[in-house]
Amino acid sequence: MSAQQLTSIAPLPTTLPQPPQDETLTPDQWATLLAVAETVIPSLLRGEQAAGTGASKFKLPESEYDALVQGIRDGVVEPPDEVALTDYLAESAVDYAGFRQELQRTLTVNVRKDALQGMTFVLNTLNTRLGSLVFNGSIRPITEQSVGDRTAAIQGWSEAYLTPLRQAHQALTQMIKSTWIRTSPTAGRALGFPRNPVHRNAGKGYDYEFIQVPTGSEPYELETDVVIVGSGCGAGVAAKNLAESGHRVIVVDKGLYYPPEYLPMTELHAGQLIFEGGGYQPSNDTSITVTAGSTWGGGGTVNWSASIQTQAYVRQEWADQGLDFFTSSAYQDCLDRVCRRMGVSAEHVEHNFGNHALLEGARRLGYAAQTVPQNTGGTKHACGYCTLGCGAAEKQGPVVSWLPDAARAGARFVEGYQVSRVLFDDKSNENDAIGVAGTWKSRDGQTSREVVVKAKKVVISAGTLWSPLILLESGLKNPQIGRNLKLHPVSWIFAIWPKEIRPWEGSILTAACDEFQNLDGQGHGTKLECMVMLPSWTLPLLPGLGLDFKKRALKMKQMTGYISLVRDKDSGRVYPDRFGVPKIAYSPSATDRAHCMEGLIALAKICYVMGAEEIYAINGTRPYVRSQQERQAVDSSATETDVGVNDPRFREWLAEVKAAGLPTPGSNFASAHQMGSCRMGASKADSVVGPTGRVWGADNLYVADASVFPSASGVNPMVTNMAISDWISRGIAKELDRGKPSR
Repeated sequence: MSAQQLTSIAPLPTTLPQPPQDETLTPDQWATLLAVAETVIPSLLRGEQAAGTGASKFKLPESEYDALVQGIRDGVVEPPDEVALTDYLAESAVDYAGFRQELQRTLTVNVRKDALQGMTFVLNTLNTRLGSLVFNGSIRPITEQSVGDRTAAIQGWSEAYLTPLRQAHQALTQMIKSTWIRTSPTAGRALGFPRNPVHRNAGKGYDYEFIQVPTGSEPYELETDVVIVGSGCGAGVAAKNLAESGHRVIVVDKGLYYPPEYLPMTELHAGQLIFEGGGYQPSNDTSITVTAGSTWGGGGTVNWSASIQTQAYVRQEWADQGLDFFTSSAYQDCLDRVCRRMGVSAEHVEHNFGNHALLEGARRLGYAAQTVPQNTGGTKHACGYCTLGCGAAEKQGPVVSWLPDAARAGARFVEGYQVSRVLFDDKSNENDAIGVAGTWKSRDGQTSREVVVKAKKVVISAGTLWSPLILLESGLKNPQIGRNLKLHPVSWIFAIWPKEIRPWEGSILTAACDEFQNLDGQGHGTKLECMVMLPSWTLPLLPGLGLDFKKRALKMKQMTGYISLVRDKDSGRVYPDRFGVPKIAYSPSATDRAHCMEGLIALAKICYVMGAEEIYAINGTRPYVRSQQERQAVDSSATETDVGVNDPRFREWLAEVKAAGLPTPGSNFASAHQMGSCRMGASKADSVVGPTGRVWGADNLYVADASVFPSASGVNPMVTNMAISDWISRGIAKELDRGKPSR
């Protein structure tokens, strides 16, 4: 495809607001941070290139440089051309002004204040002789050390006795790697990663009309039958059902709408514009990082299309807690109804290499696995960039399906509206909800005004992180609010294959292995799935820094990534910090970490039997690298002599990985599924909402999103979320028709 053709179907550019100008770090702290950055992503120069450069550059004689480049070319399938490779090796993270600008934005906008204080403490310490001696084994501050000495010191942090130093290593190196990949002018070209999906089909989105709030000093008031806070999977279903039942509906969201012509966004812009907190929200102890959508359509705009119905053993678990609805035909009707609307099907799936390898590897090992249905309207949809927004408008999330249906039935919409609290009737003896209040901001951020929406019914669908905060800010005192947080913690296995596979092409998640989903006999275990393969999502997780990291990153065209996704038995809590932003108190328990490890071992075996040349477990252990003899055995057809996963070297490596475990802090966990913080139950004593979704102790106030899950769903939560919201919203419609709440 020609450059002109690619440009003609490229998404329209988005713009980022200017980062705050107030200096988050002092000049000395910036100098230390940038010294760390140019160590994590260093410049490597050849002979004459190195003349006159300082100690912050790796400088090699021409013969050594040429030998290094030849080694890279021999070890990478389809290596970059000479110019692209030279530019890539020569670039340091700090060479490009956009890198520092994005770091400034991250530190001022996305990093929590308490986390920033911890980071500045480390930076200050590194800039002193005593601190450098303790952290680096040298009395010279890190800014005065050569890049070689810095590399050894920073690499040593990962195995330091002091927990804060291990945490600093993880936080700083991943932030620097991610920021560099998102801003680098050379990385995409060297990796062979195109800005735009090669097979992008430009789609047409719905023409939304959003209420525009006029300027003024007094609160601006709107009035409706139902106000729905949020526009994600739960909100979209509720809006459609209530509007089509003949009720006036206003849907509000703090996020903004981006039409398909702007999608998929760049990795840099998506993090700031359509994800919560820049895309990465660490728990209090940094043991897990949460990724959540924050845009019009919520998580349904950025998810990976997986559409799995609630499994029988989970439904029974919920029914055993006094919620008989979940084993009823009525709930199955809800599941089927939402799947029909989105055209959920597995019939049109075409597996890319990574998903095929998962299915076939599972088959070869006797593991249960299957194709994952997709919410793509009964059509083929092969886009590996969809977590940055669907430019084809084929993924049937709320923005494409449910909210347009609601609009056609008369629903109205407000974007950029941050609801802070629910309003209650002062004249009533009960907590009788009568609307919501918050602050609206224009798209350009230049205009803001307090807005009040009066309503007969209030539905909170702001997601698992924000829904409990709104309830707490509204004065509700139920101690269960914010508790029972489930996150489906994941860890990863990465594999490098002997051929170019371009893992960002094709559908993201079309296969899953269920073999290990009931490891404790009580429905807790792990699912094995593919992960999105975009550079800034993948490469920061890989071990190493400096030249080792740069060389490893060049193999991304040959790489696949897999997740061990745990149905967590134990839980955490979400609550507001002093700025009103969600804080996440969660650390994967020993039980859940053990389950996760079982999945990682199984994934490593799958990669091995499918012929991966290198396998990485992200727990501090060395990678497994096939010997030349093993590679020849894979290439031969003599299967009778292939011992498979019984190979002694491989079994020894598996034992090392398992013995190292997944300790916290120190291990990498992530979450893209948040559930349970306003859990549904049969009693106020252990839940936030009752079986109809109504908040205990309040009238006309409901929650309809994944926060009401009684426990973790164990599968990608979209369909479960929608089905529960379908039930809740149909009940609200009946209450409005009757003119009274159900109990």
